[in-house]
Amino acid sequence: MTRRLAYAQLTNSIGDGGFLVVSALYFTQIVGLGAARVGLALTLAWGVGAVAGVALGHVADRLGPRTTAVVLASATAVSISILLLTRNFAAFVLVMCLYASFQSGLQASRQALLAGLTTPEERTRARARIQSTANAGIAIGAAMGGFALHLGTEAAYTAVFVLDALSFLAAAAILGTLPETAMTRAKGRFDVLKDRPYALITLINAVMLLYMPLLSLIIPLWIVQRTEAPTWLAAALLVLNTAAVVLFQVRIAKRATGLGEASRLVRHAGLIMFASCAVFAVTAFSSGAWPAAALLIAAAALQVLGEMLLASGAWEISFSLAPADRQGQYQGFFATGTAVARMVGPALLTTVVLGWGTIGWLVVGGLFVVAGYAMGPAVRWAREKNSTSSGAMTDDLYMCV
Repeated sequence: MTRRLAYAQLTNSIGDGGFLVVSALYFTQIVGLGAARVGLALTLAWGVGAVAGVALGHVADRLGPRTTAVVLASATAVSISILLLTRNFAAFVLVMCLYASFQSGLQASRQALLAGLTTPEERTRARARIQSTANAGIAIGAAMGGFALHLGTEAAYTAVFVLDALSFLAAAAILGTLPETAMTRAKGRFDVLKDRPYALITLINAVMLLYMPLLSLIIPLWIVQRTEAPTWLAAALLVLNTAAVVLFQVRIAKRATGLGEASRLVRHAGLIMFASCAVFAVTAFSSGAWPAAALLIAAAALQVLGEMLLASGAWEISFSLAPADRQGQYQGFFATGTAVARMVGPALLTTVVLGWGTIGWLVVGGLFVVAGYAMGPAVRWAREKNSTSSGAMTDDLYMCV
């Protein structure tokens, strides 16, 4: 059954990959919206989506994650289709808010469905397999999007949007073949908002997730502005990142065998991300294109290793600390960390890294270290709270340091 979940993720990830590549140029060049307006709309949309993800996760707990996922995947396809008819800014903001909300809710309901279809021991490894599959799908879709960019016509861009919509309909069909899980009809209404330890863990994870805008925005700009490396290396580093996740994420996820080990993985991720930032900082002082390129590849390799360690640890923590009958709302809340990183990261990192240079890289790296070390005590606090409320104490409680 988890294989079918992976197939559903692969299907819509192909569409997502194409959408990510062509959407900005479609809205600016074809629709005629300014780049600043597109950026503002995306920020607003993902902010709304972060809030909606918690509410729709609660719906998944009440109505069933399989049913909710099918509906939201279909709704996402409809929103993508409407985007093709959108020609003014107000309508664009509205539809993008719907799109982001459906996407966030779909992610939460799929996570809840995964939790219901697997044992606690299997969840993190299953999630790693799905993530590897998703990265492969995004790479395929990005290649198709790249071809559309090469053609540069409205018809080519439209074809990518149609492919994206069809991919979500196909994902909905695959999800519909899965059984509904038993962890439904939750009575608590947004209990996650009262869970302060889980909120702290989500905030720490959001800080760690700042690596995402580093990879997609800051590193390409750094290469162009501060190094002598060839500009095409930015694309090569993205390929390196995707390939590494596809090849090694499942293997690394096997190490997440409990909350204690998951906390250590996040701590190690912080240290490795600091090392990555330090190497990126050094590239500004390297002379010659190829020495700079070698350092950039080494830094990117460290970064993706830290990313995989973080993902494995964070998945284990987010699943294990969520009540079984409230996985939807808890996973929806945990996913807000991604939205926060996407909203805050570009402006923050542009100022710190591109503005401060080498010192900025070290500051960001230090932030990763602090967040990585903070995860253990936060997890221990959550376990103590859960143990106090349930009257039970687990063996690995004091391993979360």
